[in-house]
Amino acid sequence: MRARAKISVISVITITLFLLSGCASQESSLLKIDSADAVSISTQEVPQVSRVVALANGSAEIIAAMGFTSILIGRDIASTDKELSEIEIVTSGHQVVAEKIIALKPELVIVDKSTGPAAALTALKKAGIAVVQTPEAWTLTDIALKVTQVAQAIGAPQSGVALNVQMKERLEAAVENGQKKRIAFLYLRGGSAIYLIGGKESGADSLISAIGSIDVGAQRFSNPFTAMTSESILELNPEIILVMSKGLESVGGVKGLISLPGIAQTDAGANERIIAVDDSLLLSFGPRTPNLLNRLSAAVQRMAK
Repeated sequence: MRARAKISVISVITITLFLLSGCASQESSLLKIDSADAVSISTQEVPQVSRVVALANGSAEIIAAMGFTSILIGRDIASTDKELSEIEIVTSGHQVVAEKIIALKPELVIVDKSTGPAAALTALKKAGIAVVQTPEAWTLTDIALKVTQVAQAIGAPQSGVALNVQMKERLEAAVENGQKKRIAFLYLRGGSAIYLIGGKESGADSLISAIGSIDVGAQRFSNPFTAMTSESILELNPEIILVMSKGLESVGGVKGLISLPGIAQTDAGANERIIAVDDSLLLSFGPRTPNLLNRLSAAVQRMAK
């Protein structure tokens, strides 16, 4: 992950064009990462189920990455990979609607511990539908277990093995940018006046560390999220602020973020260095994560110039 190479003039031009066209879109000081291609495999294995509703975070994307999109008949609202655009969303927000799922007559519903409400899951089981809980993933190292258990749930274990091999190779190939920038991940919901600093195990800390930068919130706070104050953000003084796209929109964009107490006085705020990543992508920890790392690394490198 620390490969270094001499870059020719042609390579510089190629990288520049890539950043401008695909890696991130730039609006004034803001860098947006709206998408990332998923790692995928080809397999001859045949799943043991043919009608699956995937509600666990990232499970629909894992099934699609193994080449089994055809068995999916329902997904949660957070599964937004382009391969899933034709699959029906069967949640209301992030809440399970039992009646809608039962009407689809699935053989299997895949959930995780955040899937709810509990009464809806009970209703699915009473209707004779198999409900399998798979583990959540909040770090890069958690991805393999999630892939393994989703693959086992649909009866295609070897496909899970193959996808994990491919994912491991791609994650290891994600290049650190060498910038060692101080980054703060902020969770924002302006409509509810929620302004949180990501700390240890927020999920974002795993990504920031993987690209060779420093999560200043994780260094300071042991809890995944801590209420932001002007004093706390000034103490952290990040060089770059990382946010989710909808969170940034909720506070009124870059100008609204800069107006929050303490932000303008930080290095990131004074220089308006903001990276916004699609909400469903940033903490998906699945097949799109390796390419997300590459795009995040490139965005940080671009801001360092």
